[in-house]
Amino acid sequence: MNAQAHHPAGSPPDAMSAAAASSAPTSAHDSQLIALLGAQRSPRQIDFLLRALHVPSCTLRPAGAATVSRLELAQALNMLLFEKLLQDVPYADAYVADAMTAGKRMHFDHGALRTVLANHTGLLPAGEAAITRILRPLGYVQNGLYPLERLRMTGRAYAHADAPEDIAQFFVSELHADRFSPEFQHVVDQVIGTSVDPLGADAKALLAQLEAQRELPLAAAGELLPVLLSAFDRQHDLPTIAQYERLREESAEMAWIATEGNVFNHATDRVPDVEALAERQRALGRPMKDKVEVSRNGRVRQTAYRACTVLRPMRDEHGVVIEKTVPGSFYEFISRDRYVDEQGVERLDLSFDSGNAQGIFKMTANSTGAGGM
Repeated sequence: MNAQAHHPAGSPPDAMSAAAASSAPTSAHDSQLIALLGAQRSPRQIDFLLRALHVPSCTLRPAGAATVSRLELAQALNMLLFEKLLQDVPYADAYVADAMTAGKRMHFDHGALRTVLANHTGLLPAGEAAITRILRPLGYVQNGLYPLERLRMTGRAYAHADAPEDIAQFFVSELHADRFSPEFQHVVDQVIGTSVDPLGADAKALLAQLEAQRELPLAAAGELLPVLLSAFDRQHDLPTIAQYERLREESAEMAWIATEGNVFNHATDRVPDVEALAERQRALGRPMKDKVEVSRNGRVRQTAYRACTVLRPMRDEHGVVIEKTVPGSFYEFISRDRYVDEQGVERLDLSFDSGNAQGIFKMTANSTGAGGM
């Protein structure tokens, strides 16, 4: 099955239990956050999101204010990005449906996406700047730098300054095209050089206003939100089959970017015991990663479903359009321990690990993927 057949555009499945359906906090429905989302989604879709996701209480101001805070706008965007991931990844959709039937919500830990630092990126800013120009006004600050040397990439983590433990982080990786062969760089420029910029002058002005004032009028935030959502997508033309195969010879990650762009490579559920969860998912016959990745400090443990497969139209050497099966996105699980820092303050370990990240990235390296449902 696919996600849209299961619950179109994020609407809940008919088989949802009454207990799950009645478990959403009543305050959430009357919040400014939902007033913002109400301009983008139907009541049924919003109800689904409130039952699928843990919504931090810090994002739930009473409705009726004239403005939307950067925290509320960030949470709204994250909820819509999570919804999009479910529509794109059938196994994630099935997992969330199971959890909701049991009355459980996802604790959205982080979303990951890939960017390219190259000579020619069309109208799109090069590298992670294409995304950080959005994250900074929303209140995100960099809280980690992770060299991904085997992949010739750099990962950076961004946490929300106002509520770092509660609001989903972003893990933004940047592929360094100049670390590959000249021929590879030329193909990258050909493909990424067709990029358009999803942010127009009005959106950029609103982001500048948000960064300066930390809030926007409700109507302006409603106009900006769908534009921000559109930035997490592919902005360039699809490659030809020859271009795709040439990129894949040197970098599975660049080949993935060539077809998927800046969409969420994966979204992640924060769970208490990732090892036990992985065993349960394997018992259900779902395509789990073979091992759990453990950080060097032992406090962060991650695993994932294998990437789903998607069809992308590409032209062959004769110019004929052929649908090619390529890896799509996937869904990840993470457990984070609490610790006491050097100042004696107890914190949740929000860090990532270069080894973990490179292990997780292998989920999209297989050209055959894991298949759909």
